[in-house]
Amino acid sequence: MGKLKQGFVHVYTGNGKGKSTSAVGQAARAAGHGLKIYILQLMKDFPYGEIKALEHLKENIEVEQVCKDDWVFKKQLPPEEEKAKALKALNTTKDKMLSGKYDIIILDEAIVSIYFKLIDENVVIELIKSKPSEVELIITGRYCPQSIIDLADLVSEMKEIKHYYNKGVLARKGIES
Repeated sequence: MGKLKQGFVHVYTGNGKGKSTSAVGQAARAAGHGLKIYILQLMKDFPYGEIKALEHLKENIEVEQVCKDDWVFKKQLPPEEEKAKALKALNTTKDKMLSGKYDIIILDEAIVSIYFKLIDENVVIELIKSKPSEVELIITGRYCPQSIIDLADLVSEMKEIKHYYNKGVLARKGIES
């Protein structure tokens, strides 16, 4: 049995920076209190800085990265093998969520994965509906469908007001990657 008496569903969405960073920060905070966290990152095969940092917390935080995103930049639909990998990872995540071993489950970039047709919205909805009451579930990504917002207990929208990307500044190690 988990350490949380009541778990909620969080959604971090919007076009602004900080969705994944907020989820990882929540994981670090929870690990500091001895909670067990599983993070599934979809469409993130790059060696992001948080992966290196979370290695120091591996006693409490397990991270898995599944699926590439190169097809997005080519303006193509996801390859069938990537869709199969994502579905398998979501099914594994659901098993982990139901196992009683984890207090928090994070589906990083699951929402944008729906938008780009890597995963089916109904699979995420089913995962939300099967969440045990004592597990916290955090889902991140742009373009959140209303059906997921309706199921969530907490929805935070990161809104871009101004970003230096618009001046040609690319992702910087330690800040955006």
